[in-house]
Amino acid sequence: MVTVEKERMKALLLSTLAMTVSFIIWSVFSPIAGQIQKLFALSTLEKSILIAAPVLLGSIMRIPMGILTDRHGGRSVFTLTMLFLLIPLVAAGSANSYAWLLACALFIGMAGTTFAISLTFVSRWYPPQRQGFILGIAGLGNLGGAGANFLVPSISANFGLPWVFYSMAAAIGMTAIVFYVFTTDLPKPAEPKTLRQSLSVLRYKTTWQLSVYYFLTFGGFVAFSVYLPTFLSELFGLNAMDAGMKTAVFVLLATLIRPAGGYWADRYDAKLVLSIIFVGIMISALGLAFTIENYVSFNILCLILSLLLGLGNGAVFKLVPQVSSGNTGAVTGIVGAAGGVGGFFPPIVLGFIKDMTGHYNIGFVFMMLFALICLILNHLGSRPRRKQNYRESHKGLELTT
Repeated sequence: MVTVEKERMKALLLSTLAMTVSFIIWSVFSPIAGQIQKLFALSTLEKSILIAAPVLLGSIMRIPMGILTDRHGGRSVFTLTMLFLLIPLVAAGSANSYAWLLACALFIGMAGTTFAISLTFVSRWYPPQRQGFILGIAGLGNLGGAGANFLVPSISANFGLPWVFYSMAAAIGMTAIVFYVFTTDLPKPAEPKTLRQSLSVLRYKTTWQLSVYYFLTFGGFVAFSVYLPTFLSELFGLNAMDAGMKTAVFVLLATLIRPAGGYWADRYDAKLVLSIIFVGIMISALGLAFTIENYVSFNILCLILSLLLGLGNGAVFKLVPQVSSGNTGAVTGIVGAAGGVGGFFPPIVLGFIKDMTGHYNIGFVFMMLFALICLILNHLGSRPRRKQNYRESHKGLELTT
């Protein structure tokens, strides 16, 4: 039993570390988007597309990566994903055109798939009654977004733009080695599920409901993480370093509060917790729509939103492992993909709105309306039913013991 607890802890800690480094890479363009815009003379929309490009691939590929983790184990899938990132990072360091950098940004998006890999890997080590809190801790890898806002502007200022990407390549390479050497996979299922069996979770209404909720909560988190530096520099004239520091606080709060969302969903009625969160997001988004150019209210409302979005992320993922025992990777990939896509569209929409109207206000009205949709779905929907095959999904744990 001591061995199992030791392996559980290593899986949790090293997965969180690897996801943190990966998320620094996933967020690498946001803090330096202003520099890149000046370097290549980009429009606001072009800059927004560059910021959003990693989010696109990192979202869509969460589905197959979650399924692959179910079938082949997190140790090998996680390691290979991190090693793959070396290629677009090194290429981005020598990019001399917007098109080249955009192509690199798209493949750097594979860093975002580590969310599905990490949570699937960790969830296999822990029983359902502990997963709300444990997956909240594993989700602390989102701190990489805060790390990017601290580290990337500093590296760029001291060593130049290319070394932002070269240093990230070195960091992810070392992390891949450490992760592979010190983690262990649980034994694979005797009969791995087929793709059709894995995707059977798409038949469940709960899979789609949680995807919509995560589109709002994690999508909102990602959108603010990547676009807040732009807001702060364009609306209030902050430089890249100051804007990055303030964005890091947003990411830090949203990430650190995430386990509390999972814990409260463990302890209380998850539907009630989510309803409170959706109402809070509605009020905050509407407040931003009307006071976006007021520096004090903008900061206060952004901090409130960071807490609400973080709590929502934890509460939603408390429910994910309950959808279908043995298919956690598939559900994690689908719901995680929805959240990532939720982070892809807002920067592009905001860039388009700004180019068309000269203001960002309408974007927050859209956010308020989407939160209202989530509130209605949560009121009408039902909670996931626990599946009976808990034993099946934890066969490996018994063998290890």
